[in-house]
Amino acid sequence: MNGGELVVRTLEEAGVTTLFGLHGAHTDTVFQASRDRHLRIIDTRHEVSAGHAAEGYARIGRRLGVALVTAGGGFTNVVTSMANAWLDRTPVLYLTGSGPLDGDETNTLQAGIDQVAIAAPITKWAHRVTRTDQIPRLVAQAVRIALSGPRGPVLLDFPWDVLTAEIEDDPGSIGLNLPRAESRPAPEEVREATRMLAEASRPVMIVGSELQRSAVGVEALRGLAEATGIPVFADFEGMAAITGAGESYAGLVQGLQTFAARGEAPDVVLMLGARFGLNTGHGTGALVPRDARVIQVDPDGRELGRLQQVALPVLADVGGAAAALADAAREQSWPDRSTWRSRVRELVDERRQLVAGAAQEQQPIHPFHAAEAIAGRLGPEHQVVADGALSYLWLSEVISGSRPAAFLCHGYLGSMGVGTGTALGAAAAAGDGRRTVLITGDGAMGYAIAEFDTMVRHGLPVVVVVVNNRSWGGTLHYQMLLEGPDRITNTRLENGAYEQVAEAFGAEGYYATSLEELDKALDSALARDVPACINVVVGVEPVPPEEQILIGRDPFGS
Repeated sequence: MNGGELVVRTLEEAGVTTLFGLHGAHTDTVFQASRDRHLRIIDTRHEVSAGHAAEGYARIGRRLGVALVTAGGGFTNVVTSMANAWLDRTPVLYLTGSGPLDGDETNTLQAGIDQVAIAAPITKWAHRVTRTDQIPRLVAQAVRIALSGPRGPVLLDFPWDVLTAEIEDDPGSIGLNLPRAESRPAPEEVREATRMLAEASRPVMIVGSELQRSAVGVEALRGLAEATGIPVFADFEGMAAITGAGESYAGLVQGLQTFAARGEAPDVVLMLGARFGLNTGHGTGALVPRDARVIQVDPDGRELGRLQQVALPVLADVGGAAAALADAAREQSWPDRSTWRSRVRELVDERRQLVAGAAQEQQPIHPFHAAEAIAGRLGPEHQVVADGALSYLWLSEVISGSRPAAFLCHGYLGSMGVGTGTALGAAAAAGDGRRTVLITGDGAMGYAIAEFDTMVRHGLPVVVVVVNNRSWGGTLHYQMLLEGPDRITNTRLENGAYEQVAEAFGAEGYYATSLEELDKALDSALARDVPACINVVVGVEPVPPEEQILIGRDPFGS
């Protein structure tokens, strides 16, 4: 059997059922073996989308994502995805072809760059395979590294002649022994954490993506919330984990923005896989008060107390820690938190009302009202992907009320245009009849608009809502606020019949310039199990609260 067959057999043993990629001659043996063994490959129109689709698949499916791309430009096209997965701790295995070993330093096709060296700074492990008989062992090692905490991307680089070479002996099973990252904290750490939470007057929990991706984390969080009654907030991806928190559900962490101004900031904060930085106020104390006693649980010691003082750092798997805390919580009595939960809901709703009150009726549609209309049609049967600067910021103000099955945004890298690929992967991983909805800006949509073809060819019924303000809205606002309205340059996107492009690829298209037209389009698109694009025109002038915070302004004047 050849190297491609060995790759596919080992992936199957690891439980991989779906790959994302774009064909190239260097990797053809993997494509041929996948065809023979009925391993699903979703081929995209650009390697960029294949990489992001593998990310979306891993994030939604709580499993390994796999991207398969050819040498040279195929590899360089997934570098952004690698960086994204590295910063967001997403387990993705990148399989890349490269020039033949005997062609080193010969100026041969799609060679001449050290792909492993390029990938090394943005992966947990990057390695070039030089012997065909070592493929099973090295693929297994890559899978284990990607799935071990803290999770993250890995790269295996396969020279052409390694994938095409044949071996006579069947290597048999490799005994993959996949890791189970459920290590629990020390008993004394559990006791101290529960004591701090029980004695607090205004405790909250903040959940991050690490808990969402744990095999035991979501159920453990539900038990912890039921036992303690403590309100639970989340960063974007963590929101899927807290939807089952019952009366303790409090929505996205930005809802804490107004608490300090009312003199009711949390006094004890349990951070379960949430990291200090972009999603938690950059250590300013605006969301996680600097005088609060913080219990931070994370599998990476570098994250413990990165920007703020932590009273109790816990180095452990987040799911395992949540399970240990839930078990301990059930063994003791807890104060009645109903009054505090009610007050939390009032303060979170106060922020929503402040945002809604500032959104005046206008034509084109105010983007907040468009976000309200979209979020009003979504629920637990939907998994939502958000892309583009202003579109996701406006949506973040209202999405908590929808309680979708998942809410994925571009993460710490902040790269625009990742949403289409992420939505492809999310749709491929969807189960239980869930529908994938991508809400994206018109600028972000332009990066990967040809992927409507991929949706149609592979029967992935993604509903894409293009919130079209005819500009690169985030950078236009930057120019307007810091340079002046007469210095707006190269940030206008006046063209763009996105729904017509979708129709040209075989998807359904809708155009909306009013809330009534948007409602009708959403009704039709969500009712039909086919790919669709809704192009809704909105105004560009309104500045979302989170954008004002990013540029140093107080969005509420408090």
